[in-house]
Amino acid sequence: MRRCRHAAAAVGGRIYVYGGLRGELLLDDMLVAENTPFQADNDSPMLVSEISSPITSPKGNRPDSLFSSSELDANVDARSENDSSGGLSTHKNSLEKLREASAAEAEAASAVWQAVQASSSPPAEDMSSDENVQATTSDGSDDDVDVWLHPRAVVVAKETVGNLGGMVRQLSLDQFENESRRIVPVNNDTPYPNKRFTRQKSPQGLHKKIIAQLLNPRHWKAPANRRFFLDSYEVGELCYAAEQIFMHEPTVLQLKAPVKVFGDLHGQFGDLMRLFDEYGFPSTAGDITYIDYLFLGDYVDRGQHSLETITLLLALKIEYPENIHIIRGNHEAADINALFGFRIECIERMGEKDGIWAWTRFNQLFNHLPLAALIEKKIICMHGGIGRSINSVEQIEKLERPITMDAGSVVLMDLLWSDPTENDSIEGLRPNARGPGLVTFGPDRVSDFCKRNKLQLIIRAHECVMDGFERFAQGQLITLFSATNYCGTANNAGAILVVGRGLVIVPKLIHPLPPPVQSPEMSPERAGDDQWMQELNVQRPPTPTRGRPQPDHDRSSLAYI
Repeated sequence: MRRCRHAAAAVGGRIYVYGGLRGELLLDDMLVAENTPFQADNDSPMLVSEISSPITSPKGNRPDSLFSSSELDANVDARSENDSSGGLSTHKNSLEKLREASAAEAEAASAVWQAVQASSSPPAEDMSSDENVQATTSDGSDDDVDVWLHPRAVVVAKETVGNLGGMVRQLSLDQFENESRRIVPVNNDTPYPNKRFTRQKSPQGLHKKIIAQLLNPRHWKAPANRRFFLDSYEVGELCYAAEQIFMHEPTVLQLKAPVKVFGDLHGQFGDLMRLFDEYGFPSTAGDITYIDYLFLGDYVDRGQHSLETITLLLALKIEYPENIHIIRGNHEAADINALFGFRIECIERMGEKDGIWAWTRFNQLFNHLPLAALIEKKIICMHGGIGRSINSVEQIEKLERPITMDAGSVVLMDLLWSDPTENDSIEGLRPNARGPGLVTFGPDRVSDFCKRNKLQLIIRAHECVMDGFERFAQGQLITLFSATNYCGTANNAGAILVVGRGLVIVPKLIHPLPPPVQSPEMSPERAGDDQWMQELNVQRPPTPTRGRPQPDHDRSSLAYI
């Protein structure tokens, strides 16, 4: 059967429903249902059907209704005549079921529409007490739209045996923890020397080859022998082509909604494919024609497939330079990813000589990545946070690229490394257990930064949070993490944020997959991957994701910073 689309919208006091099914018959009908107090008390709401045609008003000025009451009555009479003459409405039971389903969906659509209208102009006294609607500033224009976190999140259930596996449902945000569910780190990162070398030119078609090989959300499988399918020369070509695009982009990207925002991926390519499969993927066969993609950094380290993750994102950037947006995380630096997995993966999967060359070339590219993004000039997105030094967006815009971690910029370190404090009750600046010189910032810093820059929300990544997203500063800051079961031990969910055209933000989650049912003997490929990751994790400390002062250090005051 060909694909059909079912749409519903509330306009004034009426609900309009287009399309659907009546039994096995594909409908092209336009259904109009009353949504008034009089009809709510009536057991048989008015329902009208018109064969699909361009929707025009019989009279020039009818903003609240497409049809008058007399026209509706005439349409109902005409519909009754068609029923008695054996027309399309002979299946009364199917029509009744369709009407009931349409009425239920219309009620939900009307509720959402009314909530959006209410949120667009909330009373001043209610604005400060609402966690989900953060309208700290407004330029006073009539078309000004406030950022609004939707009261429900979309969740994909854990994969289970049976018919309920992968079921998509909605959960109220009240069912999610608001704060303090971040993973505590054990050790801090240490530096590693950076390297440079000559760029390589990229021929046409390489990025298309990568997309064809890797962008397969439902059926992608890890290579059995873990050998990476690109050689070092192709890596150089890919990096050069992407680098030319990044060099012409501003340090702070200026984006328009709608946008999908992704948090840390950390080489967990399977999670990226699951998110693409469940919520749309960047292709003309997917949703790239009407929504942009923004990735907040930390593409490499820790996971099993950092090479697939970064190469696919770079290839997508080359294919869709105006729709795919990639900013830098703290792991996009040689001194970090030399220790936490990326360098080892390049050597293991490409050979020592080619692997070290490719790793070095990737890190040269990372120095050119943009550092933040503004969505509709109301939402700022970065990897870490605002720390102690960032008071204006202009400070970020003035950072010149390429830039390395050892450039000595306090703004860069705060942007990529700082974290919110433990919860909303801890204000000001505190030492950060990630390392000396790093800080955590309180909700007062968030509120002041948003007010000073006429912003309403900060979206950042950098920390593993149990629900995949976490609210801070009464909802003015959201931490986002897209990799599930981080490091194979956290058992956390992964999430993305979908920022709609009306600046309504909907969290969408995936849960970690359960262990495979079959034994390692029956699945040698999976057993090999697990053994490889276990050996690497023994050789290196855990990535710092959330910190508290260690007992062997005096971090009780800002003098430590």
